[in-house]
Amino acid sequence: MKKRISALILSLILILLSFSLAGCGKNSNYPVYFLNFKPESAAVYEEIAKAYEKEKGVTVKVVTAAANTYEQTLKSEIAKSNAPTIFQVNGPIGYQSWKEYCLDLKDSKLYSYLTDKSLAITEGEGVYGIPYVVEGYGIIYNNAIMQKYFALPEKKVNVSSADEIKNFETLKAVVEDMTANKDKLGIEGVFASTSLSSGEDWRWQTHLLNVPLYHELSENVDYDDPTLAGLNSKEIAFRYSDNFKNLFDLYTNNSITQKTLLGSKSTSDSMSEFALGKVAMVQNGNWAWSQIANVNGNTVSENDIKFMPLYIGVAGEEHQGLCIGTENYFAVNKNATDEQKRASLEFLDWLFSSETGKDFVTNKLDFITPFNTFTNEELPNDPLAKEVVRYMKDESLTTVPWIFTSFPSENFKTEVGSELLQYVQGSREWKDVVATVKDKWKSER
Repeated sequence: MKKRISALILSLILILLSFSLAGCGKNSNYPVYFLNFKPESAAVYEEIAKAYEKEKGVTVKVVTAAANTYEQTLKSEIAKSNAPTIFQVNGPIGYQSWKEYCLDLKDSKLYSYLTDKSLAITEGEGVYGIPYVVEGYGIIYNNAIMQKYFALPEKKVNVSSADEIKNFETLKAVVEDMTANKDKLGIEGVFASTSLSSGEDWRWQTHLLNVPLYHELSENVDYDDPTLAGLNSKEIAFRYSDNFKNLFDLYTNNSITQKTLLGSKSTSDSMSEFALGKVAMVQNGNWAWSQIANVNGNTVSENDIKFMPLYIGVAGEEHQGLCIGTENYFAVNKNATDEQKRASLEFLDWLFSSETGKDFVTNKLDFITPFNTFTNEELPNDPLAKEVVRYMKDESLTTVPWIFTSFPSENFKTEVGSELLQYVQGSREWKDVVATVKDKWKSER
């Protein structure tokens, strides 16, 4: 009897073991490990992974790095035996850090879909990073509040719509008059908090700094492309530092939050302030739509959410558009197995060419993609994405490219952000900010 029981137990163990090995075999045949850069998209990517497994029978592992920890997370994960098979690099500078892991993608279907091949990260004959989303940023404004201001009989600025604000001089006059009338407008400040807590200052040390440095690097006669000029500049003059100060001071002087408290503010704080109608304006990009829409108690109508460019007081800025570009590039781990590489490329192909995948990209991720697999009818339906497309199609305006992809390092940006915080707190002067930008560019380069 004991022998029969022992044999039965042994048979059960063997059956369970065979199922386990079969499952492991399936996973090893189709292993896709996607290390996601965008925390705001984490839930959607989990949905995508489930849909792909249901449709294709292939398991996709999704891991999302916490905000501002992607490089650190990638460094940790890439060293593991089960490393990411799909990861992201932050433009040409990011590629230089991870090039030993980047597979040549020139023969991939995803690269063939790219409308403008010059957007890809290349070296020699190879293609090592493919952009997957085009984004834009500027000043987001609540047009309902703006219209309320324009209707004030005692307003001091002769402007009747936000479309008439086409330079810094007009913007400054409107903003300061709105501050003087904030009680009548029902707001607590014109601008949302200038978030300067650690890791939350990227809107200023990267996105805002992009504009004055774009103008400076565009004047480099040795390069047609200001990004290339930035990559090859060992030093910068920071020629438009006072112009940077113009807009930065306008933000902090007309903010909902006192300057001394800005070091404790996050981006989510500022987006919540905007969503709740406490302020009229906030600098951010089209990715912020989900942050606005998902705030509990949001009072801003989709029809009232608009963009205007980052005016800093340079000549000809009446013809300036939004800052539009990308820093999000897919890379495939060349050290993965052939099966992993094939499965990863097939997943990316599905995501950006199949009906199911494109539906997620357009309606859940809200991406404006650079791929010819998407028609005009398959563009995101959110108001900020529509605004980016509107600006892109306006041939009278010149788009400001994302030259911050040529900034020398993350440490450069961190140091600039720290200096900006000390400046608003009153412990540093503007000349110190200027010196930091110039000195850190040189030392980090």
